[in-house]
Amino acid sequence: MAVTTHRSVCPYDCPDACGLLVQVEDGRAVAVAGDPEHPFTRGALCPKMNRYQDTVHHPERLTTPLRRTGPKGTGAFAPVPWDEALAEITERWKSIIARHGAEAILPYSYAGTMGLVQRNAGHAFFHRLGASRLDRTICSPAKDAGWSLVMGSTPAPSPDACAASDLILLWGINAAATNVHGLHAVREAKRRGAQVWLVDTYVHATAPLCDRVVLVRPGTDGALALGVLHLLDRLGLCDEAFLAAHVQGAAELREHILPEYPPERVAALTGVPEATLHELAEAYGRARDPHLRPGNGLSRYGNGAMTLRTLACLPAFVGAYAKPGGGAFASTSTGQAFPLHRITREDLLPGPVRTINMNRLGWALTELSDPPVASLYVYHSNPAAVAPDQNTVLRGLAREDLFTVVHERFLTDTALWADLILPATTSLEHADLYRSYGTYCIQRARPVVPPVGQSRSNWEVFQGLARAMGFTEAVFEHSADDLIEALLSASHPWREGLDRTRLEAGFAVELDPRRDPFRFETPSGKVEVLNPRDAEPLPSYVPPHSAHDPHPLQLLTAPAVQALNSTFHEREELRRRMGAMALQLNPAEAAARGVKDGDPVTAFNGLGEVAFTLKVTDKVPTGVAVAEGVWWRRFAPGNRTVNALTSQRLTDRGGGSTFYDNRVDVRAGWPLTP
Repeated sequence: MAVTTHRSVCPYDCPDACGLLVQVEDGRAVAVAGDPEHPFTRGALCPKMNRYQDTVHHPERLTTPLRRTGPKGTGAFAPVPWDEALAEITERWKSIIARHGAEAILPYSYAGTMGLVQRNAGHAFFHRLGASRLDRTICSPAKDAGWSLVMGSTPAPSPDACAASDLILLWGINAAATNVHGLHAVREAKRRGAQVWLVDTYVHATAPLCDRVVLVRPGTDGALALGVLHLLDRLGLCDEAFLAAHVQGAAELREHILPEYPPERVAALTGVPEATLHELAEAYGRARDPHLRPGNGLSRYGNGAMTLRTLACLPAFVGAYAKPGGGAFASTSTGQAFPLHRITREDLLPGPVRTINMNRLGWALTELSDPPVASLYVYHSNPAAVAPDQNTVLRGLAREDLFTVVHERFLTDTALWADLILPATTSLEHADLYRSYGTYCIQRARPVVPPVGQSRSNWEVFQGLARAMGFTEAVFEHSADDLIEALLSASHPWREGLDRTRLEAGFAVELDPRRDPFRFETPSGKVEVLNPRDAEPLPSYVPPHSAHDPHPLQLLTAPAVQALNSTFHEREELRRRMGAMALQLNPAEAAARGVKDGDPVTAFNGLGEVAFTLKVTDKVPTGVAVAEGVWWRRFAPGNRTVNALTSQRLTDRGGGSTFYDNRVDVRAGWPLTP
């Protein structure tokens, strides 16, 4: 049988959205490589997407609908035909609606696929149904909220712009795990003589690329940024001409906020020595063209939005936003280039319905009433693993009166608790249109292999449910390709001049945001250090939620190089490379607890207890515990994973998660009970 090669796209929640070349033989993907003609990813893939065919054709793929036959959580299921499964769902939902109203039904999804059609496929259906709305804020809405208070909707520079910089400041980002292709331009800048500084809470996989590593106390990054601004002002390193022409509120920040953050106070708050603070400010202020790259983790504290708001001021004070390196890169915000309302169809809502924050799923399933959540429909997400406060989430999923449907590729932690499981396609089996939040590339993908078993795409399932519910709106008759055409047919300035021929051939093409380095898309037309429309007009430092928690160790639920949240844990070779589910501690913290490298330990707080294997390393400072990756429970040493230790508390803006804003202690041995 001849081997054919097809272009496709990585569908996962990563800013890079890599171009793929997929080799297909006899209806199976046999090899996956990076596309060298992709303008940003340039033919390279991360360890997770190398051998993506092993996920697509994994022997544990779900291939038929399944109905629960035993107690919830035990994994006892039997096959059921698709028609029977859809009929059961609609019958149960009609009964729930008759008793409680449609708001008793809750969809739960996030970014298991980033395609514009398949990711948003359920919105029109659940809006038409009148179900509760889900506030999808688990990632970085606080980052967006904080940044936009200063920069409005100003487009980001090209992610490759920093190659022109002479100092790159990676702040709170482990790009080797979360943005590997963004390091191409960083390496190019280094080759040209640039210095690379990393500001973070521990020494991770990106650190070897950096010339300097500055460790900051978790959740105090905003204070550190104010300390740098204080010194830039004191040392006369500010770009006064840029401030006068393009910044609103520099004088007010200097007068009312910066005097409160002298080096000695900032050192006490952040743990960064005064000498290091001076070196950082001098390096940044004297650089010809400095570039700031803030990560998402910075926003996952109770003060996340304020932290990002403060960081956004740094490039303004040195005039970097108007320089060739672009000043800072937060997100490309490419979603605005597409009329997503044509898929999401909020106009189908029957009227106002309640909204439930996805970070508070545990609360919603165990405490919410009038009406209660009587049915949960989960697609491209794994909340039993990834949602905060795992113990409460699992307690909610265990409710016998909760009708749970999970549309999935594998028997995940969440699928184990389902009443019905529906088999889902992978990105190689359905059509979609992909954008990126880390580049300006977009790419159209078509199916390159037939669906595995009886798996169906998100859109196909919601079409089937719409028919079963008797919905007659035309949108539910459109194919995925129809919806893609609807997204591409509406005009938008960023897509003017787009090479549709190349896009239709499967190549990645780039949007043009028409960025003017001297034009800021804010109400004032300036960088708004002072935002007069906000209740807090100026940035300041706010301590994180956990500042007064008596547990001695700040828990960092950091990304892993070989996994993406709970995705890819089906792959044995990636789990093997990750090793045991480990908790990293400084040697001094381990010695104080009488434990050593490789020992079984328990991390605990008021929310739960989790078994880990200890990794002792001086890359983690005292006062910090690091757990990389979100493991499936079946591969954990105990019966809970890291999110049994994280809180349902939200960020200061945006309703975001606070995964990094939790404290724990550690003791020897594994828990005796769940």
